[in-house]
Amino acid sequence: MKKIILVILLMSYSILGLSQKQIDINKNSWWNVSTTAKFTNKISISGLYSWRRYNFVNTWQQSLLRFGLNYRIKDNFTLTSGYDWVVTFPKQNLYNFTEHRLFEQFTIKNKIGRFNIKHRYRLEQRFIENLKLNDDNYYVSNGVRFRQRIRYRLVLTIPLNHSSMIDKTLFLSIFDEIFVNIGKGIAKKPLDQNWLNISMGWKFNSKTSIKIGYQNQYLIKGNGLDIEDNHIFSVSFNHNFDFIK
Repeated sequence: MKKIILVILLMSYSILGLSQKQIDINKNSWWNVSTTAKFTNKISISGLYSWRRYNFVNTWQQSLLRFGLNYRIKDNFTLTSGYDWVVTFPKQNLYNFTEHRLFEQFTIKNKIGRFNIKHRYRLEQRFIENLKLNDDNYYVSNGVRFRQRIRYRLVLTIPLNHSSMIDKTLFLSIFDEIFVNIGKGIAKKPLDQNWLNISMGWKFNSKTSIKIGYQNQYLIKGNGLDIEDNHIFSVSFNHNFDFIK
């Protein structure tokens, strides 16, 4: 599995180096609130809202609302099935389009010393709104197109003031996630985007934590040439609920 991941990463970064037409650099911000509600030792529901803005907070980039149903097979292995409601605003903000997204994923966690490692594998089915110009020169909805995508995220969490992630822990969080289009109708290049995030976090207790840091979103447009290189101020707040008792 590790060899497969390495091959995908090497191929993707080699693709990035080919025939780039134009790179559009932006300074954005993403504000994330997430939660997980446990109902049994195996079953939980997760939720996320992400408020994403161009030019720090001046204009919309994207709005994303997510729900997931989780089933924990083992302490380190969880399956999830979920739904995303996404509204995307291209930089010109002349129009926006909606995407309904189903996904299936599994996460694997392990620990090496004080290093907490998480692998997340996700398959997405995307129903993306098509737009067209009408006679009055306004964009209107014109059906949907179906696309599929796979994502792989590697997360490294390192506690700094304690040897493990106990209450009142300052920690460093690093993750990289790669997005690859698959199936019929994909763009000219299969690589969709790559995220790299480096954040400092504080774990208040077993239920609540916050992370603040930098994220890079390297986004390849549908023509396979134009690029958005987004430098993002990232804030993520998480609060969990436990209804087992």
